[in-house]
Amino acid sequence: MVEIIAGNKGKGKTKVLISKANDSALLTNGSVVFLDKNNKHMYELSNQIRMINVPEFHIDNFDMFCGFLYGIASQDHDLELMFLDSFLTIAHLENSEIQKAMDFLVEYSEKQDINLVISLSMNASDLPEDVQSYVTVSL
Repeated sequence: MVEIIAGNKGKGKTKVLISKANDSALLTNGSVVFLDKNNKHMYELSNQIRMINVPEFHIDNFDMFCGFLYGIASQDHDLELMFLDSFLTIAHLENSEIQKAMDFLVEYSEKQDINLVISLSMNASDLPEDVQSYVTVSL
């Protein structure tokens, strides 16, 4: 399953994402991972959540990001939930590539049996029609 938290920059998407991650860490039996563009929110996350600062891994494009996600899944067979903050930034995507990215994420989620929650710095109404169905929170 893939969920999107959408809204323009500064609307509070990260706070919602962190809250969901912390709540999920208490309720799930498996592992929870939080990917972000920096360590700024590390101390706001439960110590049960694995925080990954994506830029430390020198990812330059979306294909490398896809391989990175498969690498995370391959080393943690109990991985149940993955939170991706600042998705467009950490995945090196332009707004026009969102449909391609969502197609990959839906397939990845199904094949790996990992639920994904993503924050996107865009209004839900500006997303492609097929992608809007994944929006669970619009700010």
